[in-house]
Amino acid sequence: MQAAREVFAELGWDAPVSEIARRAGIGMGSLYRRYPSKELLAQRMRVMGMEQLVAQARTAFAEEPDPWAAFARFLRNALSAQGAVGPLLPLVGGRLPATDEIVAASSRLRTALDDLVDGAHRAGVLRADFTSADVPLLLEHLTARIPVTDERATTLHLRYLDLILAGLRTSTTDGPTALLSPAPDWAELSELWNASEG
Repeated sequence: MQAAREVFAELGWDAPVSEIARRAGIGMGSLYRRYPSKELLAQRMRVMGMEQLVAQARTAFAEEPDPWAAFARFLRNALSAQGAVGPLLPLVGGRLPATDEIVAASSRLRTALDDLVDGAHRAGVLRADFTSADVPLLLEHLTARIPVTDERATTLHLRYLDLILAGLRTSTTDGPTALLSPAPDWAELSELWNASEG
């Protein structure tokens, strides 16, 4: 699945399935036995992605007694797990039907996210206008693919999550939340936007 996600992220929906097999270190026959079409492979990626988010949300909810800590932990874990591969929605959004498996996984995800968001709302620590439906799109926005090392991409994603969390929290008695990741500098931004010479 990781190879498929990387290939789709780099080459888009039109990426050849042969490249996915090559990166996964398997033959085309092996790939097609498991996933007879690109669409079925992408559907499985979607289900696995949702299942991972459900597990992360449920773990945070069960292990963090503080609703804000549970909400923030879930978002940090979700971003860290996605790494630098980038968001899935632009790759497969609007291309695949909602199968029964997708609908069931989506329902489990909604329930898990409702628990986190509702808990934070009841505690009065999360903006009332933020809903569980905001969470998947927030994650998509925060995991934009950027041309830096995987480690740096993850630290940047987490930095911007810290900024967003500070804006989402309704009550802070200790002043602004400290940001855990370093800011980019202008040289790094220049490298991101401009082709290198030579």
